[in-house]
Amino acid sequence: MHEVILIASWIEDEHVRCIREAAPWAEVIHEPSLLRLPRYAADHNGQAKARTPEEEDRWSANLARATILFDFDQTHRQDLPEVAPNVRWIQATSSGIGQFVKRMGYAARMPDAVFTTASGVHARPLAEFTLMCMLGHVRGLLPTVHDQEARHWERFAGADLENKTALIVGYGSVGQEVGRMAQAFTVRVLGVRRHPGREDPVLLHADEIHGQAALPELLPQADFLVLAAPHTRETEQMIREAELAALPVGAALVNIGRGSLIDEPALVAALQTGHLSGAYLDVFAEEPLPEDSPLWSMPNVLVSPHSASTSDRENGRITDLFTDNLSRYRAGEPLRNTLDVERMY
Repeated sequence: MHEVILIASWIEDEHVRCIREAAPWAEVIHEPSLLRLPRYAADHNGQAKARTPEEEDRWSANLARATILFDFDQTHRQDLPEVAPNVRWIQATSSGIGQFVKRMGYAARMPDAVFTTASGVHARPLAEFTLMCMLGHVRGLLPTVHDQEARHWERFAGADLENKTALIVGYGSVGQEVGRMAQAFTVRVLGVRRHPGREDPVLLHADEIHGQAALPELLPQADFLVLAAPHTRETEQMIREAELAALPVGAALVNIGRGSLIDEPALVAALQTGHLSGAYLDVFAEEPLPEDSPLWSMPNVLVSPHSASTSDRENGRITDLFTDNLSRYRAGEPLRNTLDVERMY
């Protein structure tokens, strides 16, 4: 079968060259003039772009011929199965594609296609964001910024991360990288994952690893609750009023998973009462975060616009993953990060 790889979102020419070199057995189509231009490094959604009728015809012809897609086509999300009937594999540039694939019905509408995620690509930037939040929290970063804005000078004593406990829910590639970095600051790391297994926690940069059923007994131990789980049926709204109340008074929360993991009104209430001393949020129940959300103006909250995972090195890391998978695809071997359409990760 003649393989046709269509690059469906913007990447730098150097990465296109790597893809061509990795797949001399395939035709690689890259037409950047037909793609949405990035607004920032590794932006795979891009600026809205209107194609001329001639450009749209050319792009549609590319989709019709493609057997492999580098990324989902943002301009044909609704009708992708119909306009790209020959696609057998889509390499996503995002890790959390499960809900999107389900919402679009791609698994049923593209039964012969395999979807692979970018799991692992964003582990380091997400872990660095989490450690930034943890360090900033104990050293009083948000109060310092507010005092600076108010031109108010008042000395205070911060705390150390030493011997603090981080409870990381979703102990996959991202959670493990958070654990690795946290342990460098002598933080005690408790990991929670769907299948804890029998692997030595030390090898996974944790002091202990538990299943989700252990969460009630672990929450009272957490100085930091870090949410790094995907959005699934099991994780939706897994942190509600009772779970927040089980945290020690003064605990802080970092959410780098999905906004759907937490009951947002319950979170706001816990912050308002002071039970939680801070929340550092990269994801929200509704995105963009509505202007009337109380989270915007709370002094103990950091609002990040779902950007903790992005990095100027992202496209290179995704290309490395894709080219490795191209070799596996050619050899008939299992692909890395294949999406389980039932579990949605």
